Amino acid sequence: MRAAEDAVARLRAGFAGVGVKLPSLRVDLASCARNEPTPLVDLGRCSVETALRLSALLEAKAAHDS
Repeated sequence: MRAAEDAVARLRAGFAGVGVKLPSLRVDLASCARNEPTPLVDLGRCSVETALRLSALLEAKAAHDS
């Protein structure tokens, strides 16, 4: 669970650093409710504007790396 919380915090900070906010970003608590928890990170929902901004950032990074 701690690793999933850390991942969420790192993602939130990373997205904020490039001006993207995913309002539903969180640890999926249902995935932690098993006998053997396997935490999942729920990236959640976002507006079309945020999705397009995130897509543009990913495309720019891919173009830079190639």
